[in-house]
Amino acid sequence: MKRTLMAALSVTAMTAALAACGTGDDGSTTSDGDGTPDSLTVWLMDGSAPESWVTELNQAFEAEHGVTVDVQIQQWGGIQDRLTTALSENGTVDVMEIGNTQTVGYANTGGLADLSELRDEPWNANMLASAEIDDTLYAVPWYGANRVVIYDKKIWEEAGAEVPTTRDEWITALETIRDNTDAEPIYLPGQSYYVLGGFIADEGGSFAVEDGDEWKGALNTPEGKAGMDFYTELQSFSDSPTDNDEASPQQSTDIVPNGNVASWIGLGWEANGAITAIEEAGGEADFGYFPVPGKTADQLGNVFLGGSNLAVNERAGNPELAREWLALATSQEWAQKFVDANGGGVVPNRTDVTASPEAGSFAEAMVASADVGFLPPLTTGWANVEAVPNPIKELMTASLNGEDYASAAQAADSEITTRINRE
Repeated sequence: MKRTLMAALSVTAMTAALAACGTGDDGSTTSDGDGTPDSLTVWLMDGSAPESWVTELNQAFEAEHGVTVDVQIQQWGGIQDRLTTALSENGTVDVMEIGNTQTVGYANTGGLADLSELRDEPWNANMLASAEIDDTLYAVPWYGANRVVIYDKKIWEEAGAEVPTTRDEWITALETIRDNTDAEPIYLPGQSYYVLGGFIADEGGSFAVEDGDEWKGALNTPEGKAGMDFYTELQSFSDSPTDNDEASPQQSTDIVPNGNVASWIGLGWEANGAITAIEEAGGEADFGYFPVPGKTADQLGNVFLGGSNLAVNERAGNPELAREWLALATSQEWAQKFVDANGGGVVPNRTDVTASPEAGSFAEAMVASADVGFLPPLTTGWANVEAVPNPIKELMTASLNGEDYASAAQAADSEITTRINRE
């Protein structure tokens, strides 16, 4: 499940500004006397869009089409069940935001409309991959976000460590911090498997690969082992246990503000959360940011590209207007306004949109990695792999604890293959 860079919007303020008077008590679209819907229902996720952008967009759309746009803010918790229900009913929702890793699943159920007429827009290629199946477009990229390395400027200056541009320089910086300060050089939980996925992608590998009409696990490979070897090297500089992930405990609020952590890998909302927690405790946060380094200075490291797509419900009350709204929202003009409203802090959905984040900001480091973002296998069965207990996480802990990588990876691959092919 993705999280965004922006602080959560005030749901009360947003719904007050945007709520339409033309919806039924259950949120379904109403219609006028001739049966044509007089409102368009749009589901956006909490924290995804600045209120000013949504208001301006809808004012322009309503002025042109004479229809009220009812934007309903949804929470990520339980959204899959709510979307599944909405996509099985007529007219409940017209346009919806869907996490990029979830899109293929809803498309495979037949719930999303074919948007192939928008296929030739200059979409970000990495984002586009999550929105189409067999050259059929079932959603449109909206925005992306990814992890960067967040570091404590004071500790790095005290140690004499330099911001790295390669993996080797990264290790050297961590060694310098270890040898010259009392700080934990990097906080890296044992089971941050999306971070591992980037290292495997650096080697040309993946968690799983297509095998004919099915998928199979791909961790017991030279690429998988090389990625895990580098993860192990990084994790050796951390005091974290080997059997926890970045959310258990939450690294941004439970670890970084309460420890002497020189660096960590996180998302924008995590960086903001850590800053808030430190300042609320009376401290001062002075973070710097750099992209995850690659093996050479001319190629940044791969990072998981989270984000959202926009889709049209196959059972939309007014499918043509739904397509018009989606096309407008993701057009060059409004996509640029969306990026600008976020201070350049999102990865643009289009190649004709530019992000100009503030120098030295999280957003600057994040956008730099946009062209080397990776996604997990885009198949409905991937959700089964991520279910507890996650076999990739179990492999990571086993390997970090010194178990034979090949044996542990073979077991993980077997479980991945079983789960990913079960829809």
